Amino acid sequence: MATTFVAGAAFGGAMAAAGFYDPGVVIAQLNLQNWHMVQAFLTALAASSAAVYVLVDRLGFVHASPRSSSSLGLFSKYDGNVLGGALLGAGMAMSGSCPGTLYAQLAAGVKTGLYALEGAIVGGILWSGPVSRLVADLRQRKGIKPEVGIVSDQLGLSKSAALLLLGAACAAVVVATTALTPRYPFPGAATISGVTGGLLIGGAQVVSMLMKRSMLGVSGSYEEAGRYFWWAVSGKGGRPSSWANMLFASGMLAGAWAMLKLVMAAPGPVREVAPLLATAGGVLMAMGARLAGGCTSGHGISGISLLSTSSAVTIATAFAAGGLVAPLLHQPLPASVH
Repeated sequence: MATTFVAGAAFGGAMAAAGFYDPGVVIAQLNLQNWHMVQAFLTALAASSAAVYVLVDRLGFVHASPRSSSSLGLFSKYDGNVLGGALLGAGMAMSGSCPGTLYAQLAAGVKTGLYALEGAIVGGILWSGPVSRLVADLRQRKGIKPEVGIVSDQLGLSKSAALLLLGAACAAVVVATTALTPRYPFPGAATISGVTGGLLIGGAQVVSMLMKRSMLGVSGSYEEAGRYFWWAVSGKGGRPSSWANMLFASGMLAGAWAMLKLVMAAPGPVREVAPLLATAGGVLMAMGARLAGGCTSGHGISGISLLSTSSAVTIATAFAAGGLVAPLLHQPLPASVH
């Protein structure tokens, strides 16, 4: 269990160092004002892909399988990924948070993170109770079974070639967006680049793979919290057996706090989000992530680096939905600060 906590601490510290304690980072990205978030995300994805190539494919040190589809039988075998990704992206736009970045916000004393966490816990309660039962019933009636889609197979490439292509694509986008990200978007905040932040997050992925032989993902913590809630309320059934995801999330909070208090300078001014909006966004994030089977870390960094088709669909939908919702809710930053 100690390894789980330490891996979470590494991830939380990297998130804080990359500047994700500021909700404005997510909002500016979804408003297409500043590409710091995408640069960090793609750099982390490229680093994670390299780790998969070495630790999973070559050495077999970590056994990690591509993520299966989330299907509801409505319009596609990936319809649950599409709908879940849309909820995830809308929640990100509303709250200026992701299921993982809110822990960096909490560590920095940013109120938005607290409200987003409250909403995410409510979302986890709703999902682990009535919503997941409705989804399970729907899948049972339609006889749906999850399928594993691998991008390399669908493109007719070897896994090695697909991972190399993925890394090259990430690098190309980072270079192409450099002119759109002249500097970190908010005065007084962390000054490291998105690429540096992404390398730190990729390093956290390596720590997770080496220490607990599994890959990053945080949204399961909200489902675990929901299961404990229903167990405490109903008193029925045995105590939930798993709490590893919640321990990982606790490590994230501790690691982010240590990074912000002991290593970095005090965070500068941040962009807070209205409490009701942040809370509602947290609810959507948690429910969307669980419907899709992962969030921006579990699907985005880990799942895509495993060449999971379901992960690519989920993250593409999340960013598309977030890009549609954010301009409706948040005014763009003044030109002088981005």
